[in-house]
Amino acid sequence: MPEPTSDDPFADLFGKLPDPDRRGQTSPVTDDTPAARTPNTPDAAATTPSASAPAADSGDAPPPTSRRAAREAAARQAAASAAPAVAPTQSEPVAAAAALPAEPASEVAASDDWRFSGESGAPGARRGRTATVEAPARESTATSTATLDDLFSGDSTTDDLGYVPEERSRRRRRIGGWIALGVVLLIFGGIAVGTLWVWNTYEEQIREVMGWEEPKDYEAGMANGEALVTVVSGDTGQSISQTLYEAGVTKTPEAFYEYLVDTGQNPPFVPGVFQLQQQMTSAAALEAIMDPANKLENSALVREGLTVDQTLPILAEGLGLPLEDFQAAAANPSDYGVEADTLEGWLFPAMYEFDPGVTASDVIRRMVDRTVTSLDDAGVPAEDRQRVLTVASIIQREARFEQDFYKVSRVIENRLDPNNQETFGLLQMDSTAQYGYGEMHEGSVSTSAEAQYDDNPWNTYVHTGLPIGPISNPGDMAIDAAMHPADGPWLYFVTVNLDTGETIFTSTLAEHERARQQWIAWCNDNPDSGC
Repeated sequence: MPEPTSDDPFADLFGKLPDPDRRGQTSPVTDDTPAARTPNTPDAAATTPSASAPAADSGDAPPPTSRRAAREAAARQAAASAAPAVAPTQSEPVAAAAALPAEPASEVAASDDWRFSGESGAPGARRGRTATVEAPARESTATSTATLDDLFSGDSTTDDLGYVPEERSRRRRRIGGWIALGVVLLIFGGIAVGTLWVWNTYEEQIREVMGWEEPKDYEAGMANGEALVTVVSGDTGQSISQTLYEAGVTKTPEAFYEYLVDTGQNPPFVPGVFQLQQQMTSAAALEAIMDPANKLENSALVREGLTVDQTLPILAEGLGLPLEDFQAAAANPSDYGVEADTLEGWLFPAMYEFDPGVTASDVIRRMVDRTVTSLDDAGVPAEDRQRVLTVASIIQREARFEQDFYKVSRVIENRLDPNNQETFGLLQMDSTAQYGYGEMHEGSVSTSAEAQYDDNPWNTYVHTGLPIGPISNPGDMAIDAAMHPADGPWLYFVTVNLDTGETIFTSTLAEHERARQQWIAWCNDNPDSGC
């Protein structure tokens, strides 16, 4: 038994053991492998012990005691032999490589890719073997001398082994980028939509919690222009607050009233017409109304949409005459050339100033004459005056925005059209039912069941066509709209926001019902806004 030649008994024992994964096999190395292309590669000339060729058969030298020793011996033998002048061709076998233990055929690279010899984990690399590579045919016969040891030690790269990793497809990278961008946009888009919905739904609550509420009052120093405000007997801080807002004096309907509540004031308001300014603070507006110097003497301001019963007290208080005088003066319409039972619709809304000593009859005559002037300016024939005033009075009560006057006029005409009588038969205007029942001034736009079905000559829910006469005093625009309705197919309209006056006009019952539900929802959210 030969004595060990190495100081390392484990290396000596390892060298004597056969390689189980190469037993009885010969590596089919071709001249295109690194071993064939590089005659002086140590592993290409070295022989290793195997089960079929024991080390004792070499004869020239004792068998190597380890794999490292085998490689060193192969290197010395390769250096001593003459290198071939021309690289072997593909048809020539590589004799030196034949001495290596045989590799399984499935572990030899057979394509443009290269692989480690052995099983998973590259045991061939761990044992220091040269990687078996089959590279594509090249014009040059130059060979690579790099080994896997050099690759792992950092002395070489995969380029030296004849393989460059394949670049990832640009098209696939672009597709992946677009997908990632789409996901990001979808996420942020969802966040934006959700934020917008929350803001639109809970804006007032968010503003209140965060302290972002819009100021309800104008700032000091913004006052400008002129505004006339009428205070009548029985007016309270709340009713005057609405009047100031409608005249453009205060910023919101509740600003003046909330100011009185916050400051604990309950002043005695004096009836009359007061000269104020636009965009005043509530404090400045109160001071102006309480100042007798701002009260206009022998004057009266009558606004659009009022009835005779509402107008006469304003005239009495503004001019300092008894209310009974005005009621007696208005009792005989024929005295002023009006062929009707009442002067409803004939007392034109405007700002009036009179000389001292004026009588109630003088005031009524001047107002009727002003109505005739407006009718003539609109081109109304004398025989149609009562009818036009009736239509105009409904428009004045029903329309919220000036641009809606002409649309409301068209709805009235479309419903009165004989071709639509089978569909409707009735005009069905809430303002007429409320007027006939006497609930126009109840502070609500909704019609009670009692008013809707009350059998009076003004109720267009009960009687066909127009009511028997006007229901309010229309202004110039309402009279013009009655004469020149807008073009359109509308048969319905509903005001879905009483604060802004937003009104939706529709031509089908289904569309009208959707708009009506929108109004109901708004009223549920704003129970104190006149629904």
